[in-house]
Amino acid sequence: MTDPVDRQFPVPKSDSWKMFNRISARYDLLNRLLSLGLDLSWRRRLCTYLPDKPDLKLLDLATGTADVLITLAENAPRLTEGVGVDMAARMLDIGRRKIIKKNLDKRLTLRTANANKIPFEAETFNCTTIAFGIRNVDDPLVALQEMRRVLRPGGRSLILEFSFPKNPLLRAGHLLYLRTVVPALGWLLSGEYAAYKYLNETIEQFPYGEEFCELMRRAGFSRVSAHPQLFGVATIYQGERE
Repeated sequence: MTDPVDRQFPVPKSDSWKMFNRISARYDLLNRLLSLGLDLSWRRRLCTYLPDKPDLKLLDLATGTADVLITLAENAPRLTEGVGVDMAARMLDIGRRKIIKKNLDKRLTLRTANANKIPFEAETFNCTTIAFGIRNVDDPLVALQEMRRVLRPGGRSLILEFSFPKNPLLRAGHLLYLRTVVPALGWLLSGEYAAYKYLNETIEQFPYGEEFCELMRRAGFSRVSAHPQLFGVATIYQGERE
């Protein structure tokens, strides 16, 4: 598999936040359509992997429009403080409006920051999360190391990312969908063909399964595990800081 850092994409990873700013107005709608609504259930599944501790303080990277934070806050009352960071200011603006509308602004805050340079002290959070964002960062290994750095001892990181089914027929169908339907529908609804071509290419080139688990171990995580969703179309990865 090609190294995700070296691969050349229609949109450079270092500038991907600019692309997300451009598609921000249609981002949530396209997420629901292109995932057939499954992104909602996958985010809810993250709740089942949160640390079983009271008064959780959580950091969500590449938070976008704050879907992960909102889902976790609504489904896990023990999450008392959540912070989301992202480089795309327009996405964050939408997220803030959603948070206020749901009366979660006492528990959730958003700020502009880079996942490769998390602006928090070490051992600040009980849990760190990132959903469909780790493949967009400049250096995934550095982002994972940063996620571990800000965890308290006994803390946990959860990464939700697209992957591929092991079944050859399901894999072929998934690839066909990514390569044809995703960029076409993305272009029709957002006018941004390159953004959704970027989506399928980054998914295809990014490590998944045991390869991604090994990347997490290189970042210093222990007790790393992978939990495939929908036959492996997406995977929730879990790692601990001892």
